[in-house]
Amino acid sequence: MSKYLEMIRVRFLMMLAYRTNYYSGILIYSINIGAYYFLWTAIYGGKEEIQGLSVIQMTTYVAVAWMARAFYFNNIDREIAAEIKDGKVAIEMIRPYNYLGMKTMQGLGEGVFRLLFFSVPGMFIVAFLFPLNFSANLTTWGLFFISLLFSFIVNTQINLLTGIMTFFLFNNSGLIRAKRVVIDLFSGLLLPISFYPIWAQTVMTYLPFQAISYIPSMIFTEGFVGQEIYSALILQMIWVAILLIPIQLLWLIAKKQLIVQGG
Repeated sequence: MSKYLEMIRVRFLMMLAYRTNYYSGILIYSINIGAYYFLWTAIYGGKEEIQGLSVIQMTTYVAVAWMARAFYFNNIDREIAAEIKDGKVAIEMIRPYNYLGMKTMQGLGEGVFRLLFFSVPGMFIVAFLFPLNFSANLTTWGLFFISLLFSFIVNTQINLLTGIMTFFLFNNSGLIRAKRVVIDLFSGLLLPISFYPIWAQTVMTYLPFQAISYIPSMIFTEGFVGQEIYSALILQMIWVAILLIPIQLLWLIAKKQLIVQGG
């Protein structure tokens, strides 16, 4: 376990060396949140609430969703694809650790850095600029961070699946780009799932994307209450377990047909 903890520390320090990039990122995210704030204010047009969310809750939802993205987002699928193409993966696979576990820990180290140096200061800045409603309930905060951890795991699992597909496609840059668009659209980042047509909501209940952004954001804004929160957390845990199956199956097959393209 110590070597995986060391991977988290090393990736954190690597990100710390380029922390200036994240200061500019805070500005860009603040502009995004501001644009969504004015857009949703116009959409509400004086209405008290839409689909159970007030305009303040919606503003908070948008801010939390984008700042949470900074934690769960990572590029390990691109890293895996690059290592397969240049042949580095062959060396990584004979080292004394699990390759996929190593990538997950690197993603976590990056996520912790983004959380401390991006999300937290970013939320303070955004809170001064726009009317946000932060819950004073410590239980809500605790459940939110638990849900956020699950969202990281689910997003990372999907990235692992996308990266592993490079073993079979050799060049999956198109798949990686498509995956990013699908996650942003169907995870609830751009639009809460409750705002979609009923038939679309039904389809999304059978997809893992809602476990990435929609659930933690709804918990934080108290759009979910009571049993809804625990049902949502259970759903996230179910998807974590389900996604482990294709990851392990594809990984076993991929290792048997490894073709090094470079080196």
